[in-house]
Formats: sequence, structure tokens, C-alpha cells
Amino acid sequence: MQDQLIIELYYQRNEQAIVQTNAKYGAYCTSIAQNILHNMQDSEECVNDTWLCAWNSMPPANPPILRTYLGRITRNFAINRYKAQHRQKRGGHTVEAIAELGDIASPDTEVQAQMDKQEFARVFNAFLYSLPERDCNVFLRRYFYAESAQEIAKRYGIKQDNVLKILSRTRQKLKDYLKEEGIYL
Repeated sequence: MQDQLIIELYYQRNEQAIVQTNAKYGAYCTSIAQNILHNMQDSEECVNDTWLCAWNSMPPANPPILRTYLGRITRNFAINRYKAQHRQKRGGHTVEAIAELGDIASPDTEVQAQMDKQEFARVFNAFLYSLPERDCNVFLRRYFYAESAQEIAKRYGIKQDNVLKILSRTRQKLKDYLKEEGIYL
């Protein structure tokens, strides 16, 4: 079923919206949660929370890309659950992935307050489109899908050190790009 038809089901408050969403995006959202949590039961709970959040947010939300919208919700639930489970523990590639972005991912609150989300999304998407395809994919696999450097290296048939260098250079490029755009001080 096409995304716009699924969104219309949400707007009609038809329970088939969740059935169709699960059929189309269940495996996708589960893999995002699983990459972060490494626990199938917790991952399934995050996906169920995602469906509830989608149900409660549409309407008024009308996501232009349903897959990305659902993926972001799932990712946020999984990260929150991971943080709650590991408050005192440090380590693991999920914590490392979040820490690697450091202050780039959380700019000055005053700047954040001045800038609306759509503008940030526009700038961030422009940055991603400016990257070579492989670098963009490596960056997204690490920071959106929370895959380990080892998993990424295996996926692209490159050495783990090469993945780490790509990520380091891309983080620096992102920082420079955000500075040029006046977003990161």
C-alpha cells in the first residue's frame, strides 16, 4: 500500500493504518531498534511504541516520507530505552556513536532556539547531499541506524580503520558546514 493511503487511514482513525504500517515498515523499524538495543523483546516494544506514537501524531502530522518519519520515531524510542537501561554503564557502540557526534549533534541552545526544525533539516539534508554516496551511506549507517564500524566495514567491503577515517572526516565536514551556515558556533 502506498504511504499516502496509509496516512489517510491514520487521518480516518482506521485501525488498518497500524496493520498496513506494520506490514510495510515493521521489519525496517525493528532493524533500527535491534541495532541499538540488541534485544528483540525491547526492539518489538519500541516498534509498538512507534505505532502508538504514529497513531497519536497523525493528524495533525502529515509526514512527507513515512519511512523516515517512522524510522526517526523508532530510533528515538530505542535510544531512550538504551539510555535508561545503561545509565551507569558506559561502553557499547550505541553510546560511542552518540558520543562521537558530541557537541555537533547538540548545538548551543540559544542557536537552537533561533532556528526552526525545518531550517535545520534543510541544512542537514544539503550537507548529506554534498557528500560522496559511500561517505553519506557510512555516516547514516553509523549515526542513524547505529551500526558498528565493524558492521559497516563488512557491508561495504572495506577495512574498519577506513570506516573510522570516513566518519572522522565526515564529522569534521559537518562541523565546518554548520559553521558556514551559521548554525554551529
